[in-house]
Amino acid sequence: MAVKLRMTRIGRRHRPFFRINAVESRAPRDGRIIEKLGHYDPIEKDPDKQIVLNRERVEYWLGQGAIPSDTVSQILLRQGIKHKYAEQQTARRQRARTAARAKGRFFTKAEKIAAEKAIEEKAAAEKAKVEEKAKAAAEKAKVEEKAKAAEEKAKAEEKAKADAEKAKAEPAEEKPKAEPEPKEEPKEPQAEAPIEAKAEPEAKEQVVEETKAQTPEPTEEKPKAKAKPAKKAKAEAKKPQAKETEAKAKPEPETKKEAEAEKKAKDKTEPEAKEEQKPEKKKRPVRVKKTDKGDEN
Repeated sequence: MAVKLRMTRIGRRHRPFFRINAVESRAPRDGRIIEKLGHYDPIEKDPDKQIVLNRERVEYWLGQGAIPSDTVSQILLRQGIKHKYAEQQTARRQRARTAARAKGRFFTKAEKIAAEKAIEEKAAAEKAKVEEKAKAAAEKAKVEEKAKAAEEKAKAEEKAKADAEKAKAEPAEEKPKAEPEPKEEPKEPQAEAPIEAKAEPEAKEQVVEETKAQTPEPTEEKPKAKAKPAKKAKAEAKKPQAKETEAKAKPEPETKKEAEAEKKAKDKTEPEAKEEQKPEKKKRPVRVKKTDKGDEN
């Protein structure tokens, strides 16, 4: 017959109280006991009164081969009573713990809860690090965006200033070109060189007018007109050449008055040249009527 050292519950509801007894292993929890060895009161605050044991009788039954339960074994170890069953139990638990860790499992619920808490804390720390990095990256991006915006704004302002300066400078350069130069005749008497410069175009105009006058105007051919003699045609052809040589030989007029006098003189000569160029009209012969009286005479 095997003997066990285990506890029996005594007391009312919500007021537990346990007795430590030596009991047959096949007996139920509240069955017949062999010997009373002490008691355990968990509500008692005084540690001396919380556990009460008969030390001699406990050692006797342990020597006889009695096997304590897990709870009774812990109570005995707390009271300083060592036994081989506690050592065997710790060895078994250690082997089971190492096997569970080798398989990647948790041996007790406490270890599982502690591991879960450690995992949660690690995940929270990693998440916090990631959030901090993201915040730092966002702040850095904001700072860079602000710097870029400031640079773009500064460039735009510089460009606008440069465009404004160019726009101001361009009209200032174009104004003297666009404004017409004032053409006001000076009140002071002009020098000799400008007078000669003005007289030259007038002399050229006179030469052009002379050449126009010398060219014969087209006239309608008259059927009854006779051709001029050869001597007169040669003389007329020589006249314009002589006039041209005279005009070239003459010096350029120095003043406006001399140019006007020459112009008037040439204007008088032009109608004469035109009259000379006109063909002479042939005089019709006068016809005499014959009468009867004349014939008779």
